[in-house]
Amino acid sequence: MITSVAFTTVHCQDQERAKTFYTEVLGFEPYRDEPMGESGAGRWIEVGPKGADTRLVLFPDADRAGGLTSFVLDTDDIVATCADLAERGAEITVQPKVEAWGSWWAQVKDSEGNEIGLAQRPRASDPR
Repeated sequence: MITSVAFTTVHCQDQERAKTFYTEVLGFEPYRDEPMGESGAGRWIEVGPKGADTRLVLFPDADRAGGLTSFVLDTDDIVATCADLAERGAEITVQPKVEAWGSWWAQVKDSEGNEIGLAQRPRASDPR
């Protein structure tokens, strides 16, 4: 029986730069950082929000870096989170707003040009 999603990948041009962004700007925990396969194949780097089950693997694949990621990060307060990320130097490419589908949405660009969706589940007090 499948019980959870273990990890998803983030394609990177520069793994060290990406690790710095995800740990210092987004505040993720570093979980693993070790050589991957033969020499020069890059490193297996796992990061993620503290206490989260799913991790992100910062995968060395410059040709696929950039564009919208296949994952969305959940926030407890999207407006405050975006303000905090902007203070830490992140580029907020879509400012927080309630979308037509009823949920808060924003986007941030990582150090590798990847666009990451940020979400906040609707609350009873949110405008419709």
